[in-house]
Amino acid sequence: QWTARCPPWQSPVMQQIIDRLVLGSRHLLVVFFLGLAAALVIYAVRFVAKLWAYAEKMMGGATDTEMLLNLLYMVDSVLVASLVTMVIISSHDSLVSPLVESVDPGRAAWVRKLNPGNLKLKLALAIVAISSIHLLQLFLEVEQQSDRDLGWAMGIHGMFVLGALALGILDRMETAGKRAYPVISEPEKK
Repeated sequence: QWTARCPPWQSPVMQQIIDRLVLGSRHLLVVFFLGLAAALVIYAVRFVAKLWAYAEKMMGGATDTEMLLNLLYMVDSVLVASLVTMVIISSHDSLVSPLVESVDPGRAAWVRKLNPGNLKLKLALAIVAISSIHLLQLFLEVEQQSDRDLGWAMGIHGMFVLGALALGILDRMETAGKRAYPVISEPEKK
């Protein structure tokens, strides 16, 4: 009797191997997360150098405008570092492996509260804050800036604000939709 055989790539064993390979490939992301963490270390060293230079300028009699500009550069650095940290931790937790709470219970609980919509909104708001600082820095040195540069900076900042606003509205609509139409789970089969 003739039976149709399925191609080798559709056999249950091959399908299981492919599924494991595809699922296991998410661990390759760890290389990128570690690379971001290494870049963050370098960025932290540069931040300490900026802090040292800031202290020297402050003691050396810098003007208020210079002090404010340097302080804004440091605030900008903190926001960028926070953004990178948020991406590393939440992406690793959601895509690679949940952070182990057994090492230090409760320390990673906040990561579970970051859903993808919430994370996108936090990232967008961080980008808006960074853009705002850059815009403020330009305005503090307005006489050194061309009208064209200021116009472009305000336009780009406006796009970041509109993008963050759109993400916030979409997130709110999604939350309202989930409340209005809750997912009914299928009863467990016994």
